[in-house]
Amino acid sequence: MRWRSTVFLWLLLILLPFIVSAESWLEVSDDAATIFPRATRMKASSDTLPVTEIYQLDQPIGYLFETDDLTDFPGFSGDSINLRVGLDTEGRIIGLSLLGHHEPIFLHGLGEKPLVDFIDQYGGLSLKQQVLVGSDQQRIASDDIVYFDGVTKATVSVMVVHDTIMAAARKVAQARLTGFGTAVQARFNTNAFQPQTLKQLTDAGLLYHWQLSNEDAASALGVNVSRLEKARDPEQPDSAPFIDLTLAVLNPALVGKNVLGEAEYQRVMDSLAPSEVAILVGSRGAYHFVADDFVAGTTPARFSLRQQDSPLSLRDADLFHLQHAGFALPLAPFERVNIFTFSDQSGFDPSLPISVGMTVQLVKNHLESEHVFVDSLYTLPDDVLVAVTPPEPPLPLWLRIWKDRLAEIVIVAVYLTLLTGVFMFQHRLARFSRYLTPVRLVSLVFVTVFIGFYAQGQLSVVNIYTLLLSVWNGFDIRVFLLDPILFVLWTYVFISLFLWGRGLFCGWLCPFGAMQELVAVVAQKCRLRQWKVSEVIHQRLIYLKYGVLLVLVGTAFFQLSLAETMAEVEPFKTAVTLMFERTWPFVLYAVLLLLVSARVHKAYCRYLCPLGAGLAVIGRFRLFSWLTRRSECGSPCRLCEKHCGIHAIRKEGHIDYNECVQCLECLAIVSDEHRCVANKYGKNRTSRRAAPIQVEPLNAAASKAESVVVVVSSHKTQG
Repeated sequence: MRWRSTVFLWLLLILLPFIVSAESWLEVSDDAATIFPRATRMKASSDTLPVTEIYQLDQPIGYLFETDDLTDFPGFSGDSINLRVGLDTEGRIIGLSLLGHHEPIFLHGLGEKPLVDFIDQYGGLSLKQQVLVGSDQQRIASDDIVYFDGVTKATVSVMVVHDTIMAAARKVAQARLTGFGTAVQARFNTNAFQPQTLKQLTDAGLLYHWQLSNEDAASALGVNVSRLEKARDPEQPDSAPFIDLTLAVLNPALVGKNVLGEAEYQRVMDSLAPSEVAILVGSRGAYHFVADDFVAGTTPARFSLRQQDSPLSLRDADLFHLQHAGFALPLAPFERVNIFTFSDQSGFDPSLPISVGMTVQLVKNHLESEHVFVDSLYTLPDDVLVAVTPPEPPLPLWLRIWKDRLAEIVIVAVYLTLLTGVFMFQHRLARFSRYLTPVRLVSLVFVTVFIGFYAQGQLSVVNIYTLLLSVWNGFDIRVFLLDPILFVLWTYVFISLFLWGRGLFCGWLCPFGAMQELVAVVAQKCRLRQWKVSEVIHQRLIYLKYGVLLVLVGTAFFQLSLAETMAEVEPFKTAVTLMFERTWPFVLYAVLLLLVSARVHKAYCRYLCPLGAGLAVIGRFRLFSWLTRRSECGSPCRLCEKHCGIHAIRKEGHIDYNECVQCLECLAIVSDEHRCVANKYGKNRTSRRAAPIQVEPLNAAASKAESVVVVVSSHKTQG
């Protein structure tokens, strides 16, 4: 027996690195639980995007990330402002917390409360909405526009916070969600330049001119022309167009240098952050793009830019002298001219159309007014763009995960193939029954260490919730493909249930079940005496797990979070998924179950496991009951019954497959000519009188019985 212990120890040492480096599901942190109350588990992103994926059971419900990992907006102090942000699968910010900053105005002046109060306003914001921060203009009533109060004396800091939150959240949305844009396909050409006239710039589409007469504006806004009169600038003549805007994207040298002149262009570019885009907007119509009370340095309420239905966070560059600057080209005698900036970190793609929009305030009566939106599309010409080599289309997330875990999948598949061979050819292999104990020991160690700790292949009743609710709400196989090991195991187990019943999983694939058996092996080595459970009590207790299953599944249809909490009756998350790195009540519960299994063989599996109960229900429809039984089994011979630690062999000799874990020990005994009474009798059946045969007990379940003496009177075999 020493060599078996040596093999066991060597396997542990060999597989120890896998345990240490195991990539597993993580227990939901306090920060994640605060933002995602429905979260039941989380894990790090499987690709290079630095986010944590949040799940309720196997369903992704959001993403948690730190802005410093995704953006780099220097604040007033020169350092970034780091926040933790939670984004749900609909593109809505559902929670934020401030992690760190060095803004002097908050550290040594106003205190952090105004900053925290400002950040809290973003909770519940959709990335499809436009945010206007600290605007003193008349507020526009619109579902697409929201107003957040700024912080007096801290305008720069709060705008940095705004850009940081929106850019980081949009990056995650573009990478993980649909409808929020794709990878950037082009960038500005800031080098190419040649002198151009105003007509050449306009004809080439490098300047965008948007003009709407009163009639055109009324038609676009869906109102009568008369309603536009009160919105017009009274100083403008009646012949002036209602909207007359000129827009120029200044970053390309071909546009910026020709419009501003080389010196002014360089000054403006030097004032921008590396990721900023500058837009010059001039107006000479009857309805300007900013109101008379517009505050320099803030976000315009009337004028907006959007791309792919997402707003670009415009901010006035506060360059007052532009109103009086002598431009390189005589564009027009603008009534108003401003330069606005926004960051391309939000996913702006200059090759895609830009929606140029105006929100017009129309007076209904002396008490009421309404705001109507009109827009036009502008696409930059290729002359000012440089194509970005498009990356290969990303593989679906589930496929990337399968590729990353290919080695694990192959190892598990090889084990399942061998296991299938053992069960299919169990009667032929029974002649090698002396090897069952070492083979089973290796299998238990492999299932515990590799499938359990490393590959995180512990099936759970929670997976049954997921399947039933998925079928109920609309089945989507991609939810299950996100964890390839669980998918492979569940597919295999489901098929095996109809072949051999629950025993194949419970005896050969369940990591916690394997842990219990290993504890029982140690207990046997230490000669710990087994606690005998009476037949009456045993027969009552085995139905307890079915009641637990019924309660859990029923609860899942009414309150999933409660059902997930109640599923802690399974110690799997504590013992296998988290490898006992959890708060002490959970660890104590799992350890106690293992200690009980040292006295009562696989006590949890026999009496409490709702997963085993669910598998047993389906396993009733199995095709095969292959474990060999003989007419002598139960009367007079009860050797297999005494050796069955799970207590699945009845006194009359038949096997209860609803409880059997198919350890194959009884098959080994029946096939062993030296241990099976019927085999011994078969060799001497020509004798007139059969001699009594004494059989030694082989495990702790039969430790009380010093010998079993039987007289065999006949020999028959049951299939």
